[in-house]
Amino acid sequence: MSESESQPEAGQLRGIDLVKKVLEDARARSGSTRAVAQFGGSSRAQAPVPRRRSARRSWSGPRPDERDPQLFGQLAGSIAKRRGWTERVSSGTVLGRWEAVVGSDIASHATPRALEHGVLTVQAESTAWATQLRYMQGQILARIAAAVGDGVVTKLKILAPAAPSWRKGELHIRGRGPRDTYG
Repeated sequence: MSESESQPEAGQLRGIDLVKKVLEDARARSGSTRAVAQFGGSSRAQAPVPRRRSARRSWSGPRPDERDPQLFGQLAGSIAKRRGWTERVSSGTVLGRWEAVVGSDIASHATPRALEHGVLTVQAESTAWATQLRYMQGQILARIAAAVGDGVVTKLKILAPAAPSWRKGELHIRGRGPRDTYG
């Protein structure tokens, strides 16, 4: 029996069998057996089929990825997040950009001193401003949360200005100081 008698003609084949036959014939004419081996068909000499590596593409494609140029702010933010610096960066934003965060009116009368464990210590320039800041505490916390995120500052500690010192020079007497000055 010859090879042509053992296989049905292309007109009798249907579906995947027809595709295999046509592909086998095309590869036989070109001298390659790769496609035949790939589809599991029979061939006289089956060459090994090279497997396609699942390597990553060498181009970025239509969407941005980490290999494309990045904005400096996004890059610095991702580095800070990776290294666990987000709390320090946020506290630096509150202390360093105080006027932009709370506004120029409040910033001209109050100065941030420290931010520890979510408690921001603010020094007011007068007792009247310390009282005013205590009344505005909710609004100030909302502005800070909008600028740097929730949870960075959870509480404000507002300090009035320090009382004047009566201690002058090396020699002094312990006590309350002059009492007749303030009535």
